Amino acid sequence: MIPRYTPDDIGALWSNAARYATWLDVELAACEAMEVAGLVPAGTAESIRPFAGQLDADRIDAIEATTRHDVIAFLTHVEELAGPPARWLHRGMTSSDVLDSGLAIQMVKAADAILARCDQLLAAFATRIAEHRATPMIGRSHGIHAEPITFGVALAGHYAELSRAKRRMKSARHEIAVGKIAGAVGTYAHLTPAIEADALERLGLRPETVATQVVPRDRHAAFVSACASIAGAIERFATNVRHWQRTEVTEAEEAFSKGQKGSSAMPHKRNPILSENLCGLARVVRAAVVPALENVALWHERDISHSSVERMMVPDVTATTAFMIDRCKKLVDGLVVYPENLRANLEKTGGLWASEGVLLALVHAGKPRQEAYVWVQRNAMKAFHGEGDFLELLLADEDIRSLLDEATVRRQLELDHVLASCGAIIDRALAEASA
Repeated sequence: MIPRYTPDDIGALWSNAARYATWLDVELAACEAMEVAGLVPAGTAESIRPFAGQLDADRIDAIEATTRHDVIAFLTHVEELAGPPARWLHRGMTSSDVLDSGLAIQMVKAADAILARCDQLLAAFATRIAEHRATPMIGRSHGIHAEPITFGVALAGHYAELSRAKRRMKSARHEIAVGKIAGAVGTYAHLTPAIEADALERLGLRPETVATQVVPRDRHAAFVSACASIAGAIERFATNVRHWQRTEVTEAEEAFSKGQKGSSAMPHKRNPILSENLCGLARVVRAAVVPALENVALWHERDISHSSVERMMVPDVTATTAFMIDRCKKLVDGLVVYPENLRANLEKTGGLWASEGVLLALVHAGKPRQEAYVWVQRNAMKAFHGEGDFLELLLADEDIRSLLDEATVRRQLELDHVLASCGAIIDRALAEASA
């Protein structure tokens, strides 16, 4: 994690202090469960708990420099603080019981922070969708004018995609909320499934079905993939903003604040820097998917080839995803939309977008589709090359007029005809997201 792209709450979540505090929570929960089972003297956990606030991350790191084992260093420090009662900690447990259960707790907290941010971003989109529900614009395929839509529909597509990504994160949160207190190779040789269930319930986790010595990493891969899905949704929106802001298009642009400067050389520049930044950060999040999947294939009951990857990957991915959502909300809130330019671009081809409507009218009038296509296309190409107005060319075409009257032709170029269902599309997107 680097501070520039790390929200404060996510940075605090992955700090050394937070990690060690979480490890102690796991140890104490396990200790309490063992007290209930009669394996550890009653009151042991309670006698150790007051020392939680005295954990010294630097001291643990110093011990680890000798032990070369982080969990042993942690337990050694707790024994320094709490004295003899601490000998009961970690009874029958292995390092992965602490590491994997602790990581699950932190990832659940990260998921909650990301999900809350998704709700805020969705609300921002909903506000702008309502504002431009009926604002007409040209739809594009391959970057080329296709048929009209509304700016509200364009935003609703991004809203719906983000809603799906949020559901994937919610599912991943459930999937990752598992731990293990099952000992070496996960067979409860010195523990019991009941002790594990009791301890994990205290931590808000569920027991892993078959833990081996670690929680299987397919769960973590699903989580990282969910982050990548959110990042991808944001990237697609940011890519569209970059197009809308192009000088030749100017349909919408990022907010440009007083005192902001776009170029060190050219004072006139207003660049889509937020959108470009989001596209770049999406690559970072997406790049973590392959390592996360590669972590799934561990040797036998465990190895630690996944560990070094996760120490970097999980904090980076969660921090970057959260940062992207925050930045995208700022982008949506401040997006400047130019309805007059949207309309001007829509009308730029003189109604060529109506070609399908005319084609279908001819088909309904009895003309074979492919022959009708030729009739419409020859007029469209003339209009495209500046050899006349599309509507006037259609009305002057004797073949077309032999089947269609003037009112029918003109009807195909009316916006209310092609935009009639846009409101229903928006309502469906909003309804599905709230379901």
